[in-house]
Amino acid sequence: MTRNVWTGRAWWLERLREDRGSESISAAIVTPLLLMLLCLAIAGGRIVTSGAKIDAAAEDAARAASISRTTSGAQAEATAAAARSLNDQGIHCASTSTSVDTAGFAVPLGEIGTVTVIISCTMPMSDLLLPGVPGSKTLTSTFTSVVDAYRSREG
Repeated sequence: MTRNVWTGRAWWLERLREDRGSESISAAIVTPLLLMLLCLAIAGGRIVTSGAKIDAAAEDAARAASISRTTSGAQAEATAAAARSLNDQGIHCASTSTSVDTAGFAVPLGEIGTVTVIISCTMPMSDLLLPGVPGSKTLTSTFTSVVDAYRSREG
């Protein structure tokens, strides 16, 4: 019984052209990529949300500083308000700095002055993304609040 060589080759060529199993291979390639994209979107959302919470803390700190009567009191009130706001919102900074520009207190009565607060918060990446992720990210926010033009103030 002789077997035709071309029949065997034709069978293999036909097998190579079949699509069976290609969906499984496509799913095995695409699924991890989609999961990575989803994780990246979640990470970006968490960073943006944390930035918004730091913005809110800067607003609270600037408002607290603008209603203070003295420059030293404004610094203390802004720092305390920023710490309270961050704590209330569940933000845990590895290090925090609050800078207050109180030049608006030197403006004469009847003119509008401003107080600017800059808050910088260094957060561990494990708090932002997933537990165990190394590194940290520094988020900074600035807010300016108006000092009442007709309120008495001390320089």
